[in-house]
Amino acid sequence: MSELTLTVMRLGFLAVLWLFVIVAVQVIRSDLFGTRVTQRGAARRGGPETRTQRQAAAPQQQRRQESGGRGGGRQRRGSPTKLVVSEGTLAGTTVALQGQTITLGRAHDSTIVLDDDYASSRHARIYPDRDGQWIVEDLGSTNGTYLDRTRLTTATPIPLGAPIRIGKTVIELRK
Repeated sequence: MSELTLTVMRLGFLAVLWLFVIVAVQVIRSDLFGTRVTQRGAARRGGPETRTQRQAAAPQQQRRQESGGRGGGRQRRGSPTKLVVSEGTLAGTTVALQGQTITLGRAHDSTIVLDDDYASSRHARIYPDRDGQWIVEDLGSTNGTYLDRTRLTTATPIPLGAPIRIGKTVIELRK
C-alpha cells in the first residue's frame, strides 16, 4: 500500500471518529438540558419572522377577526380563564385558557409536561366544548385521572375550582 493511501485512510478514520464524538456530545447535551423551547409570540414582540411563520399565523389571525377577537366569542361571564397547578413539582404554573386543547402527560410535546412517576406519557386532556364549558378526559392512563376524588371513566365537565389529580399533581380551573 502506498504512503498516500495510508495517510488518506488515517485521515478518513479520524474524521469518522470525530463525527461520532460530536454526535455523542449532542445526544448527551439534549438528554441533560432537554429540547429547546421557542416562544410562539416572538414575532409579535419584534423578533425576526420568516415567511413560513407569517403564512402559518395568517389563518389564526383571520379566525380571530371573524369571531370577534376573544377566543371564539363563546367565553361566558364567570367562566375560567386559566389553568393553575396547585400541587406537585410544577406548583404555581399557570396556563391561559384560550380555547385550545391542553394535553397533560410525560411526553415532551404535552402542553403541561408532568415529571411524575404516576403520570402516563399521554395521560389526560382538557378541552372546551361548544357551550364554552371545559371538559377533562382521561386518555387511557394506567393510574387514572381524578376529578374531586372521583376516578374519570368518561369525558366530564370541570366545575370551577374543582381539583384534577394526576399522580402527585393537582390542577384547577380558575377565573
